[in-house]
Amino acid sequence: MTGRGSWLAILVTAVYVFLIAPMAIVILAALNAGDYLAFPPQGLSLRWFIRAAHTEPFVRSFLFSLKLAAWVTVASTLLGTAAALYVVRHSARFRNLLRLAIVAPLQLPAILTGIALLIFFLATGIGTRGMRALFIGHTLVSLPYVFLTVSAVLAGFDRSLEEAARSLGAGPFTTFRRITLPLIKGGVISGALFAFITSFDQFPVSLLLVSVGNTTLPIQLFDYLRFSFDPAAAAVSTVSVLMSVAIVLIVDRLVGLQAVSWGAQ
Repeated sequence: MTGRGSWLAILVTAVYVFLIAPMAIVILAALNAGDYLAFPPQGLSLRWFIRAAHTEPFVRSFLFSLKLAAWVTVASTLLGTAAALYVVRHSARFRNLLRLAIVAPLQLPAILTGIALLIFFLATGIGTRGMRALFIGHTLVSLPYVFLTVSAVLAGFDRSLEEAARSLGAGPFTTFRRITLPLIKGGVISGALFAFITSFDQFPVSLLLVSVGNTTLPIQLFDYLRFSFDPAAAAVSTVSVLMSVAIVLIVDRLVGLQAVSWGAQ
């Protein structure tokens, strides 16, 4: 058992190193004092962070991605939570079919989803590119995360608490607001967190739907690296990584990471 446990510890350590190493390399490359994107860094400096902060396309695309991700998070959270409540509690005959339809974007390569959306927008005339198209596309690929996390919480939900509230005179809305929502908030917050990160870092869908003046940060980084190969791109990527970490820490501070686990109550 000891030998098997040692091999398991080595395997887990290797997996963590594999996952963390790319982020560590990007952060160290962002601190490179040299003129080119290289690893290991040729000294340490913050000058590329300063340059990125004064590069107008980076600042504009960063703010646009924040705004887009915020709207997508709101829409995905509301629609995903409502869909989870309906599928888990009210849908019986078509439950599996509805579940598969909602999580379908996770089962397909994102680039195929982007192509399908582009063809759909061209065929319907809704508008092929821009904020509206990006909002619809990002919501489509972010909503399944909210749906899955809220569904996981609802699967083990004790409905006797709601019945007790209704028997004491609480209406449906009051029961949901004071009983149901506080007990499923872990799944809702977890799904919203995933939705925000998914939208902010979305590349394949954005690549096909962006327009002039509506460029997301990942697309701006892609365009920048086509013509420039300096650590400014790594500095912007580092800010994106640190922002994702900060979101997790804020959630942990407010509700605790255990509250946003898949099976949290």
